[in-house]
Amino acid sequence: MSKATDIIYKLVAVTIRFILRINGGFELKGKENIPQEGGVLVAANHISYLDPPLVGSLLPRRATFMARKGLFDIPVLGWIISGAAFPVDRERTRPSTIKETVRRLKGGELIVIFPEGRRSDSGELMDAKRGAGVIVSLSRVPVVPALIVGSDKALPVNAKWLKRAKVTVVVGKPIYYNSITEGTHYSGHELHEEISNRVMTAIRDMQQNYEN
Repeated sequence: MSKATDIIYKLVAVTIRFILRINGGFELKGKENIPQEGGVLVAANHISYLDPPLVGSLLPRRATFMARKGLFDIPVLGWIISGAAFPVDRERTRPSTIKETVRRLKGGELIVIFPEGRRSDSGELMDAKRGAGVIVSLSRVPVVPALIVGSDKALPVNAKWLKRAKVTVVVGKPIYYNSITEGTHYSGHELHEEISNRVMTAIRDMQQNYEN
């Protein structure tokens, strides 16, 4: 990443935090659970279009996202997100996308994904796609579950403007590849599903504890 891109990322993050602060406030819980260096996959629930900038601005490390390729064709927006994301074909995930994600993780980047595969219009957690499991099994990096709360109130479905609401990101403890595979004999698809399911189970547990 160039120094100019890094400066732009930080300026955008500061701007987003300022907007969130005056729009109801924000909170980041469990930031100590983010490994300070090395490749990390952060897997979060997805309840609003606000989620990517929210998570990217609050995490203590610079984050990279997989973004819909059409966004890169939008003037100004495409230029802004190019420093924090790489394009993905949502209609058909190509092997090259997985390879690029794994390459970046092995290169020490922190990448944020939404394992449900799409935004939940109801706010309820959905089942995870196998993509998260595939990425973890190939990269062997720790996957960190994250719970997003309140972004669906700050930017509801079909809303054109922010509504006043506090937003929170809760970061859980890392899940390590060896802790999943030790003493087991999963096949490839079974392993991918097990990893993805464990991530969503961790997010569900965090949600229940947060609500209680």
